[in-house]
Amino acid sequence: MKHYFTLLYGLLLSVAILAQDSRNISTIYIDKKGVMRWNDTHQEASFYGVNYTLPFAHAYRAMNYLGKNHKEAIDRDVYHFSRLGFNAYRIHVWDVEISDSKGNLKENEHLDLLDYLIAKLRERNIRVLITAMTNFGNGYPEKNENNGAFSYLYNKCEIHNTEAAIQAQENYIAQFVKHINPYTNLSYKEDPYIVGFEINNEPCHADTPKQTEGYINRMLKSLKGAGNGKPVFYNVSHNMEHVQAYYNTAIQGTTYQWYPIGLVAGHTRKGNFLPYVDEYNISFSGVKGFDQKAKAVYEYDPADITYSYMYPAMTRAFRTQGFQWITQFAYDPIDMAWANTEYQTHFLNLAYTPNKAISMKIAAEVAYSIPMGKQYPKYPNDTVFDNFRVSYSEDLSELNTNNKSFYSNNTTSRPVNSQQLTSIAGCGNSPIVHYEGTGAYFIDKLEDGLWRLEVMPDAVQIKDPFEKASLKKEVVTIAWNKWRMEIDLPGLGQDFTITAVNDGNGYKGLSKGIGFSVEPGIYLLQRNNYSPVKDWNANTKWNNILLGEFVAPKAHANTYSVVHHPALVSENGKPLSFQANIVGPSFPDSVIVYTDKVSFWSERNPYIKMERVNGYTYKADIPANMLHEDLFRYNIIVCKGGKNQTFPANIDGNPLDWDFYQNEYYQTNIVASQSPIELARVTDAYSNIDTYGIPERSYVMGKLSNDGLAKMQTIKYNFKINDADARFFWRKYIKEYIINRTEALSKAQNICVNISDPQEIKNLKIGFITSDGFTYTTEFELNTNRSIYKIPLSGLIQDSTAILPSPYPVFLQRYFIPDTQIPFDINKIEIIELSSTNGMNENASYELGSIWLE
Repeated sequence: MKHYFTLLYGLLLSVAILAQDSRNISTIYIDKKGVMRWNDTHQEASFYGVNYTLPFAHAYRAMNYLGKNHKEAIDRDVYHFSRLGFNAYRIHVWDVEISDSKGNLKENEHLDLLDYLIAKLRERNIRVLITAMTNFGNGYPEKNENNGAFSYLYNKCEIHNTEAAIQAQENYIAQFVKHINPYTNLSYKEDPYIVGFEINNEPCHADTPKQTEGYINRMLKSLKGAGNGKPVFYNVSHNMEHVQAYYNTAIQGTTYQWYPIGLVAGHTRKGNFLPYVDEYNISFSGVKGFDQKAKAVYEYDPADITYSYMYPAMTRAFRTQGFQWITQFAYDPIDMAWANTEYQTHFLNLAYTPNKAISMKIAAEVAYSIPMGKQYPKYPNDTVFDNFRVSYSEDLSELNTNNKSFYSNNTTSRPVNSQQLTSIAGCGNSPIVHYEGTGAYFIDKLEDGLWRLEVMPDAVQIKDPFEKASLKKEVVTIAWNKWRMEIDLPGLGQDFTITAVNDGNGYKGLSKGIGFSVEPGIYLLQRNNYSPVKDWNANTKWNNILLGEFVAPKAHANTYSVVHHPALVSENGKPLSFQANIVGPSFPDSVIVYTDKVSFWSERNPYIKMERVNGYTYKADIPANMLHEDLFRYNIIVCKGGKNQTFPANIDGNPLDWDFYQNEYYQTNIVASQSPIELARVTDAYSNIDTYGIPERSYVMGKLSNDGLAKMQTIKYNFKINDADARFFWRKYIKEYIINRTEALSKAQNICVNISDPQEIKNLKIGFITSDGFTYTTEFELNTNRSIYKIPLSGLIQDSTAILPSPYPVFLQRYFIPDTQIPFDINKIEIIELSSTNGMNENASYELGSIWLE
């Protein structure tokens, strides 16, 4: 009992000290020009971080499904926020989980977890922007759990103009800001680490602008009556006809989002999207009061991609527009990121998407270092800016300053001054670090001859993370392996001491020159003959962490996975090389390739052995004499300890077993080198051809047209037209069709397309989007008496690039118009595009068949 009271006294004392210390912590105010400033120095503030939803909705439930402790899970993720250099956190609170039908606040586990999370963020010096209400259900991606909360009683587009609903919101928001966090002993309105409140998430205003203005004013009055003195923000990037109403109110901050390549593609998108994020133009920047309110990005993400080059470019665009708060949506909790079920279209976690996470760390530096309003040249002349570089071709973000070297992927850029480096963070290889593992690493200077090394385990993608999500499906697996690392730092030298400091890791040794073997963990690297000034150990506090803190998922690559995308086509008479990523509980003894010609009954069954080239990547070189038929079909067999596993079927055994019954193969079409290059062939109503309308209220409808066995299949396209000036686009990613057709590509003269039965369409454009992200097109005339069109490639001219799919918010520009001329290079083509040229009516239609180069 005495021990209990001692602990209780200590807890109460720490809370009291925390409350007292809060009076000395800098807070944010917004000046008359809409600039967020620190109250003590009056300097401009800049915030960068993430959304993260573990206290609520699916993330909360998933922790229960997986048997995880919610608070321990929060601890793990908040540590990684700190390692990525974030100083900002935003959450839209699921009011349905903490309120009743009248808007009374419910003290429950969800609210307790939010309190705990806020307190833990405070320990890492991370500020918080809270959106008090979502006004929608808590289900996604599951069904809603209707608990009778007030937001369940009204349609989202009625909740802001229905009197009973508004009264519930007034009651709720006042109680919410007055709620006292037991972990800080401060109410939300008093907590200096909470910079402000956004009233609601993505409101739907269906009444008049005057009514909207009145609604916001009532929320502001309720907050003021509750004693709130913090800045209040409101979303201005929805309901465009209500924009002036927003600025007529006394809100001090405005919020925006950016999803530049749409949402929920259902698969990984590919291509160069840098033109899409070249600028963030706000179409209503001239409205009265615009320049008097702060600007915050509540959510942003280049969805449905695994690339690591986008975040810094987007952040630069935000800073040019004067944004001071920038939070990505959304960071996946580490305990469920392996499945990416929370938001199928987003995917970010330090352990599971290390390249993207390091790109986020670099983007944070963009937010902190680039002045508000600084202008940059137009793409592609802005891919190197200040101390940063982004590259689509290298899938790379990079920061290179006197004291920092951060890179999201392999880089050849030498540090500005390796003598002055104090912080390194990266993935892959650089001139100062060589590492074969796939996880991220951090190298931080503690003293002149002492560095802290943090190495994350390997992340290997084994399925498309943007397909239909399920906790029964792993999309990224984790492997722990020991890899050689070389660190070439003048302040560290050669033959340095390596001492592990994280729990359960007892390693101690010397490097051989600059190289050593390392597994995931935390290490102190000490220069030879150097004596540290300070006694550094696992419990030493350094910046916002303890020196020995280490968070990483356990290895769960319990069975072998082979990730292989066979070449669609290869040329006859030429060898074929391909790669596969292979991961499992240990490295295979061998990996071999069998063709479909092997047989249990044959005494001669040739095979090709795959060689590991780096990390988990294996390569096979198939000689030309094995590629003499029209179709090359093969299996990949992983061999370990006398057991075999055959892919793509992913079954035990191999094709030479007497009882092997599977006939599933990888396959590549083999064609003559002089044959046309197929770019599109109709196989179904989709045929991997994406269709779009600008504006998106108008759209394309495709139906498979097959009038008999003797006729080639086509897709008949009709149109739903809701805008007189609507344009329509057809796109297909074709890089995989041409990658092994270099000779034929160099000789191609025409792009050929099969179009039949055009009705009330006179012209179309056809062309390509290249790896530069530039579009080249030419216009051609349709004729009802013709079905094959040959368009000379020499006629392609540089055109504007349509930003497709539709970006959010809706006010963003839909075309990138370059001011740099880059000649068309057929070797750079990645996407084929057809587009309409002018207004059409709903009687228009045409049938599309194959597209090819010859």
